[in-house]
Amino acid sequence: MHSPFNTIGIIGKPSDPSIAETLSALYDFLKHHEYTVVVAPDSARFINNQTVVSCDIDKLGGYCDLVIAIGGDGTFLSAARAIAKYDIPLIGINLGRLGFLVDISPNELPDRLHRILQGCYTEENRYLLRTKIIRDEQIIHEETAVNEVVIHRWVTPSMIEIVTKIDNVFLNSQRSDGLIVSTPTGSTAYSLSAGGPILHPSLNALVLVPLNPHTLTNRPVVIDDSAEIEISFCQTKQINALVTCDQIEIPAVLISDKILIKKDPKPIRILHPEDYDFFQILRGKLNWSSGYHN
Repeated sequence: MHSPFNTIGIIGKPSDPSIAETLSALYDFLKHHEYTVVVAPDSARFINNQTVVSCDIDKLGGYCDLVIAIGGDGTFLSAARAIAKYDIPLIGINLGRLGFLVDISPNELPDRLHRILQGCYTEENRYLLRTKIIRDEQIIHEETAVNEVVIHRWVTPSMIEIVTKIDNVFLNSQRSDGLIVSTPTGSTAYSLSAGGPILHPSLNALVLVPLNPHTLTNRPVVIDDSAEIEISFCQTKQINALVTCDQIEIPAVLISDKILIKKDPKPIRILHPEDYDFFQILRGKLNWSSGYHN
């Protein structure tokens, strides 16, 4: 069977020597099967081959038909944001501890990857969130997130007071340590640890999860993912807040700023093995039903 892919990019966990063995095995496998391979610079130095072609992670998607991320979910998220604008698929190889997104283990690598590269896979779209920080009616910062956008209190012992609007309709005000706005992908990440629900990846939904709210009746809310979320601050004392988009920090957000969050129209395309089962992953990662035998 002819492969639908010709040029393949590799993005590994940055500056982590522990990926070297798997990275080299992957590179040799792809070259043996006569694929053109382009490697992120942080990973290229772990491959003992003078002919390795490297490219900055933000430009990698422009040269490839497919990208493979090696590491944990954090590496996968970085790779996803880097290639989002190129409309090419992404595969995850799991060298991390939990790994909801990276679903091929190194010992499965040759067989499972070969099947995917021959066109035998399940493709899934996961949407990102685009966040804009508005100050004096001007956009001062934009960032994307695959998992979640979080508004935190920052360098202050006090709670922050947040006002949330959905499509310009007032939802609530809250005093809390912050607020998580999560995609279905992120519902098994920070949102889950803060008491949010697990959303199936196919749902067109977002979840808003308060962080340690002052009022215990302030609970997570699930909304349609077509909505625009506007977050502002209602306290009078000037404090700084911290906004994070996955692992990327946007510090020094002022109480006069507005934060607009909306689904990015272009999804990330993820390729899974043919037998991919989201519920099986939940059972395995969260140790559910350990005594049950079907």
